[in-house]
Amino acid sequence: MAAQTLDALVGDPNSSFRSHWRSRPGVFTVEGGMPSPFTLADLDAALAGGLLREPYVEMWRDGRRLPGKEFTSSRAVGTAAPTGFADERRIHALLDEGATMLLRCVDQWHEPTREAVRDLADELGRAVEAFFFVTPEGKAGLPLHRDDGDVFVVQVTGSKSWHVHEGPADATWHAGRVKADEPQPAELFHTVLGPGEILYVPRGCAHRATGQDGLSAHLSLAVREIGVRDLTESVQECVLQGADDAMAAGEAGPLPLSDAALAAEAKRILGTARERLLGLTEDDLVAHARRRHLTRMPVRPPGPSLGERAAARSTPAR
Repeated sequence: MAAQTLDALVGDPNSSFRSHWRSRPGVFTVEGGMPSPFTLADLDAALAGGLLREPYVEMWRDGRRLPGKEFTSSRAVGTAAPTGFADERRIHALLDEGATMLLRCVDQWHEPTREAVRDLADELGRAVEAFFFVTPEGKAGLPLHRDDGDVFVVQVTGSKSWHVHEGPADATWHAGRVKADEPQPAELFHTVLGPGEILYVPRGCAHRATGQDGLSAHLSLAVREIGVRDLTESVQECVLQGADDAMAAGEAGPLPLSDAALAAEAKRILGTARERLLGLTEDDLVAHARRRHLTRMPVRPPGPSLGERAAARSTPAR
């Protein structure tokens, strides 16, 4: 589990962190550790830039997600009037009133965060997503909930009080809010996280947080894990993909003209599938499913940037 980005989060992952992974929460402070790749200054710039939109931005208050119309507005773009743009003035007003701001999938639209998340994903062999929360002092963010992923909380500014509860007893659990009519998980851990400290929350452990001193901001790195659906889709892909080059290319493939020809094609496909299935191990299937998760993450920009391309093609003045 030794890895450079993970080292910056928890120190030597082969020492104390190994006993926490997938089992119990903990707080880690690493001298010279990883600073958050996304800060309040980056948030100010994103809001001022005018392109941040719902659903990348959400506002929550009293455990309820606010309707988009309360914090977004429309824009005149030529003859169109698209809606859902983050309204900086409304968002500031809601924060002043005690609402929490949630930015989803920061790695999809902020390059430094994408690089940090991609590095961590490559080291862990699992997909990772980044979320950013801004919570006023004395106010709660999201209600008690479970995440479908191991979470590293990087406190950026201010402080936040965290309560971490028991994880699920079996595989029948669901991600999201812990409903009032279901058994309430016992609290395992409480801490107040300050700037530069890292909280680790194991996958499925219910948790909630309340802003403490000042305006609290933290970055959450969610390490996603596969489930039964991912394994099922991977079986289909491992066994059937490439059975016919035309179908792999998105074409219709051969169109048999008789029952006998159709049966022959069915026999060929089943034979290939059986052969591949016999050679597929449990470890192969899990690894394939995790790789599929990784392919869904934002990719690093291919090749040189547009500026580099322009510079490479420019002709020196004479």
